[in-house]
Amino acid sequence: MLLDPSPDQAFLRETTARFLDERIPVEEVRRLRDDPAGFRPEYWRAGAELGWTGLLVDEALGGGSLSEFGLVDLTLLAYEFGRHAAPGPLGPTNVVAELLGRHPDGHQDALDALIAGTSTAAWCFAETRPGSRAASPPVEIRVDGADLVLDGTARPVEAAVSADLLLVTGRTGDARTNLLLPRDTPGVLVTPLNSIDVTRRYATVEFREVRVPAAAALGGVAEGARDAEHALRTALVVSCAETVGALQAAFDLTLDWAFDRYAFGRPLASYQEIKHRFADMKSWLEGAHAIADRAAEAVARDSADAAELVSAAKAFVGDYGGELIQDCVQIHGGIGVTYEHDLHLFARRAAAGRANHGTPAEHRSRLAGIVELQEATR
Repeated sequence: MLLDPSPDQAFLRETTARFLDERIPVEEVRRLRDDPAGFRPEYWRAGAELGWTGLLVDEALGGGSLSEFGLVDLTLLAYEFGRHAAPGPLGPTNVVAELLGRHPDGHQDALDALIAGTSTAAWCFAETRPGSRAASPPVEIRVDGADLVLDGTARPVEAAVSADLLLVTGRTGDARTNLLLPRDTPGVLVTPLNSIDVTRRYATVEFREVRVPAAAALGGVAEGARDAEHALRTALVVSCAETVGALQAAFDLTLDWAFDRYAFGRPLASYQEIKHRFADMKSWLEGAHAIADRAAEAVARDSADAAELVSAAKAFVGDYGGELIQDCVQIHGGIGVTYEHDLHLFARRAAAGRANHGTPAEHRSRLAGIVELQEATR
């Protein structure tokens, strides 16, 4: 990510990489497979002290970024998370913190806790997408006097099992409402799901006649469409950056292996067909870096083409990332399909990232809709 980072950005990335090397070696990643939360609270608090949780929040509210665009800074962290298969709710917590930073009235204590790393958050967002049966129907949020009542199910929700706070995006008639509530609110049921990723946790979150004050709505009731769309773009940018990091780690492992592994008296990397495969993988990887960076900048700038670039990045990284991982597994031969090899950690991270917030096919469909709309309005 970022061919030419500023000195401050390079320092942030290098500091995070060293921290993850020390605190989350591969042995610890494997051990966390059986941890219900997938990470240790003290680890997350230490990461928050390094600046993981406040990059999308104004300095006046306790956050602060290194550059003009906090989202671009955040992708550097996400890239290292993917490259280390690191645990922790980096994406969800930052999505929620950013939205709280946009609407801090009455929520400053919650925002402070997220930035300090003493609490974490999850984003409950489920929309039925065209051609998809994976997402649940939207959560319904209706007005009942001075309260809001939630009904419905969101799945899959990353980090909901360990989250203290839930940001819920639901439908109020034809509009959207975003609201914040504690995970232990009566009527909220969180059920863990199995995940292909070793450290990331997903859950189904059910809302059964959950009643909260109308003040829980961020930005007003039925006024959350723009915030929800921006939150989705932010989540996609972070997910793409994580996936690119995992792809880079898988590629580097495989390249080292190809030079170390001898077949018929020659390094595996010396065979022409293997060279061709590495050339393909390198071109896919560089393309993934470039389009993920471009999408991050577009969302950070709130550019007119942000939606288009985000979906293009998700489709490209998801499709070619799957091809790259498959080639890495094949080049490793028999050990490539064993759980004991480190390659599996990054293959699992990339597979989970491919499905987060829409598959490549769904984002290609979204892209087609954007292009069709552009043509119709010319």
